[in-house]
Amino acid sequence: MDNINNGDTPEINTELLEQDMSEQTQIRIEKLNALQKRNLDPYKNVKYDQTHYSKNIISNYESLEGQTVGVAGRIMSKRIMGKASFAQIQDSEGRIQLYIRMNDIGEEAYSDFKAFDIGDIVGAHGIVFKTKTGEISIHVNSITLLSKSLHPLPEKFHGLRDNELRYRQRYLDMIVNADVKETFVKRSRIISEVRRFLDSRGYLEVETPVLNTAASGANARPFITHHNSLDIDMYLRIALELHLKQCVVGGLERVYELGRVFRNEGMDSSHNPEFTMLELYEAYTDYNGMMKLAEDLISHCAKTVCGTTKVVYQGNEIDLTPPFRRISMSDLVKEHTGIDFSALNDDEKARKAAKELGVTIDDKTATTGKILFEVFDELVEDKLIQPTFVIDYPVEVSPLSKRKPSDPRLTERFELFIAGSEYANAFSELNDPIDQRERFTQQALEKAKGDDEAMMIDEDFCLALEYGMPPTGGIGIGIDRLVMLLTDSSSIRDVLLFPTMKPKRD
Repeated sequence: MDNINNGDTPEINTELLEQDMSEQTQIRIEKLNALQKRNLDPYKNVKYDQTHYSKNIISNYESLEGQTVGVAGRIMSKRIMGKASFAQIQDSEGRIQLYIRMNDIGEEAYSDFKAFDIGDIVGAHGIVFKTKTGEISIHVNSITLLSKSLHPLPEKFHGLRDNELRYRQRYLDMIVNADVKETFVKRSRIISEVRRFLDSRGYLEVETPVLNTAASGANARPFITHHNSLDIDMYLRIALELHLKQCVVGGLERVYELGRVFRNEGMDSSHNPEFTMLELYEAYTDYNGMMKLAEDLISHCAKTVCGTTKVVYQGNEIDLTPPFRRISMSDLVKEHTGIDFSALNDDEKARKAAKELGVTIDDKTATTGKILFEVFDELVEDKLIQPTFVIDYPVEVSPLSKRKPSDPRLTERFELFIAGSEYANAFSELNDPIDQRERFTQQALEKAKGDDEAMMIDEDFCLALEYGMPPTGGIGIGIDRLVMLLTDSSSIRDVLLFPTMKPKRD
């Protein structure tokens, strides 16, 4: 393709770049300036006729041999041999070799090609053939510089290993680490499969507000912002729940949303301040229906994206074949500690039992249910390697869940644990507006006592419940953790294209 030039191009002002730029960067800028003076500015190219991708050419070599194709990609290696040279370019699907001869493209074009750098983006047309060593290649008859890389790529044999740099410059991470790019391809496929699975079952995808006047739907510290026109503080959503339930009240009986939520909390290998949640709600079912849906959805994603329901995560083989184990929180704690908290009807006895197990409860007003939850959290959770539905949570830690008819101290709630981490949280949703307001009020009292993760009272949601919500099952699934599991990634930062980072200091 001919270069397109709409006028003179000024030389790059190197003062705008880092003052401590490397010698290699200076050389690349000088090369660019020389091209621009010759009216060969690569940035003036507006398109390129890319007819094939590397993977397609390699996979269909027999039918493409001898055919002319157009490819484009980033130069990853070069081998200059007098009047003939080899280069390997990388496109979105892989890499392919180019064979370039001076006699085929002309002396001037060949001289320009020899000055191309690793990292430059080029387009090439040529004939598909196989070298004497058997490598499928393209015999180039024209090559065009489409974009100049002003910085060298990381050292070829060691790649990019500095995690700080990897997360800040994810584009560089994907260029030099093929497995990183594959992780994000899989992430996209997983999200597509989630949508396909739910759409096929009659769920409707909806969108709900990111900015809210009350932070509710989960126990979490919110991000606060200010709406200048309304002159009110607002909160980035910490959950998708309450608006989706209002959709159920309005007659949308199967709804879901895949969206970002924001929690102003600490960061570690499994937490980022913004993350992607799937929340869905279905009228006329309960938490048992949500358990069936969760194991079907997760096993479906594993089978379609990984090709199997048995995946290896951080050295453990995880069997995602349904059904998953189901066990109550109190039975699990008894299984691991020998203490049956469900038989303790006195808060002080529960506190004493926790202390004997090495779990200190600082809140002097903590009830047996809260103490059971703390013991589970500290002593049991990280031991749940195979998929396990932990059911029947104490009502004190489940303000949005329906009470268990056979034991009003408990709720029809479960969390799904895999490899020691929570992957899903689900309820038989509370649809009693009076009980819901009482629980919100209790949460408000907790907030007044200093619990900045306690929920606020959401009056709009309470009003909606008063109009009547059918019996409903609801679930939230952490998409980032699901991607971690299915790509064997140890940190949430490895599955977020652009994780939250501290600002760089000069």
